[in-house]
Amino acid sequence: MATTQGSVQLLEDPVAEEMLRSTTPARLAYSGLDGKPRVVPIWFHWTGEEVVLGTPPKAPKVQALLKHPEVAISIDGDAWPYKVLQIRGAARLETVDDIIPEYSAAAKRYFGSEQGQAWVEQLRKMGQQKMVRISVRPKWVGILDFVTRFPKALT
Repeated sequence: MATTQGSVQLLEDPVAEEMLRSTTPARLAYSGLDGKPRVVPIWFHWTGEEVVLGTPPKAPKVQALLKHPEVAISIDGDAWPYKVLQIRGAARLETVDDIIPEYSAAAKRYFGSEQGQAWVEQLRKMGQQKMVRISVRPKWVGILDFVTRFPKALT
């Protein structure tokens, strides 16, 4: 029997595992300081328990997430049949005095080991001395794969 949409057990599904290993940027949806919705593409790293995103302290999303921590994250493929992993939860923010390890891991996943390390070193040379670690522990998970799981409106 398939796991119900909304269950965090869906993170163990092969579609979820594939999306969490992918080099597709996540789409982070949040409410801006004006209360209006925002969606931004962003690198991510899956720790096995939470999605971790890194951003500069001056990024507009930092103050917005402190005020409105509830977020949605979508990671989706671009080949048919489309695969979509959706996660909802509350963002927890922590300012760190360096580039966070999860951002470095994401850079290596997206660019490859050597180029990813070079990217991180380039950021340090550009003066990136602090980073905000945004962590989201999934409270709700959904999967669409257009083979066994379709949008509710189609079923």
